[in-house]
Amino acid sequence: MFNIGAPELILIFFIILLLFGAKRLPEIGRALGKALGEFKKGMKEGTSEESKEEKEE
Repeated sequence: MFNIGAPELILIFFIILLLFGAKRLPEIGRALGKALGEFKKGMKEGTSEESKEEKEE
């Protein structure tokens, strides 16, 4: 679908660095990591609730 190589990733990282600055990048990465973890946790809880409902029927 998307053919993103190393040069494109470097360009994207450079643009993000210009927009947010070097001091804010760790904060942004931390926030994205927490959000991704919460999303995965929610997905696991959702699938476990569905399987419990199927077992009850």
